[in-house]
Amino acid sequence: MAAPVPVKSTAGGSAQPGAMAAFAIVTCLFFAWGFITSLNDPLVAAVKGIFTLSRFEAQFVAFAFFIAYGLMSFPAASLIARVRPMSAILWALAMMIAGCATMLASANLAIFPLVLTGLFVLASGITVLQVAANPLVAALGSPERSHLRLMISQTFNSLGTFIAPILGAHLFLKGLEVQEGMLVTDEVRDRALAGIDTAYFWLLGMLGALGLFLWFSRKVVNDALPPQPAVESRGIGSLIREAFSSPWAVGGALTLFLYVGAEVAIGTQMTGFLNDPSIWGRSDAAFAVPFLGWVMGSDGVPGVSVEEAGKAVAFYWGGAMVGRIVGSALLTRFRAPALLAIFATIAMLMCFYVAAVGGVGAGFVALSIGLFNSIMFPVIFTITLERSTASAEATSGLLCTAIIGGAFVPLLVGKVSDITSYHGALVVPAACYALICLFAVRARHAATAKTAS
Repeated sequence: MAAPVPVKSTAGGSAQPGAMAAFAIVTCLFFAWGFITSLNDPLVAAVKGIFTLSRFEAQFVAFAFFIAYGLMSFPAASLIARVRPMSAILWALAMMIAGCATMLASANLAIFPLVLTGLFVLASGITVLQVAANPLVAALGSPERSHLRLMISQTFNSLGTFIAPILGAHLFLKGLEVQEGMLVTDEVRDRALAGIDTAYFWLLGMLGALGLFLWFSRKVVNDALPPQPAVESRGIGSLIREAFSSPWAVGGALTLFLYVGAEVAIGTQMTGFLNDPSIWGRSDAAFAVPFLGWVMGSDGVPGVSVEEAGKAVAFYWGGAMVGRIVGSALLTRFRAPALLAIFATIAMLMCFYVAAVGGVGAGFVALSIGLFNSIMFPVIFTITLERSTASAEATSGLLCTAIIGGAFVPLLVGKVSDITSYHGALVVPAACYALICLFAVRARHAATAKTAS
């Protein structure tokens, strides 16, 4: 969930002095934005109960967050073309702090549109962070290992996404009801709002501390970067035109749109999906699974409550973390497009199974989809950047814009879910994965831009 960007490396295959230390420093950012992005999953369920929303309306949490990528990616790319990467990262952290402050105000005033505003500002900062940090990771070392470095950083991103739903469910969802027709008491509503206030208060403090750490570490990172050729400052219009001039940049962006949309839609629906009576709402089967049952923490009431379901969502993102560790090893032995095709096909089949069969087993299958989402974001990025004829900053800007899929696909899934069921709506992500597989097959037989030239 949220997300990577490598660049075409500058000349040379050897790492600069201090590259490992700089890589470790920048990787801290991946954990931070993974944690923040994954908090949206319990937040969707929380606002659905607090403000009595439909499944479609609750997905505007994802819309407000991910629409920022469509509006801010190219301005971010233009900013990075003018300033050093660490300067852009510090600006991004300042925006994220402002977003957390807005979320604090929204929790205290209980105004849903203000929640959406805070999420938009927060995501705008994350957008700048991604456009700056992902190419930075790719540049901090040899070009041949850019896939691997990005995968390692994404593993720490996934650690953040694993922890956030557990904490978020504990703070936001205790005693809350999200099933249609169930009423929420004022006491439960106030407790959920207080939980949102607590979470974003601590996030604000964490981001402030991280900003200070990066400020004092900026020289280490800047000195580790390879020499960059002098380039003329680029405007947003110029970057957009260049990006759309490359068929691979456009194709990669469309593929990333589908991937992010599918992953976010499944994650944001997962709490309600698992809590649904047709899945785990009336079953205790999940509590019998080692570690999963312990993390969920049974309240002694038969079935899975919304808080317990929210904690289980951590395993959807935890699967991505495990998959990235395994994927890091597999990418040293297999070509990235082939691995992407295999993972996308398995994810597609799992979605079709959940949609067609439902039941208790579908809950376990749905959580396991995260394992096969694991490699998709970094691999789609690197495949596209290797084949794009546009510059790295133009291609990265378009790819980050494509994260807007996380705004639109969840709305579609929410509407289909309102019409059919939580599990039936997974036909939409299934179609997304099928198209991702086609992209991977085509990439397997295409030359990289470097080879073509």
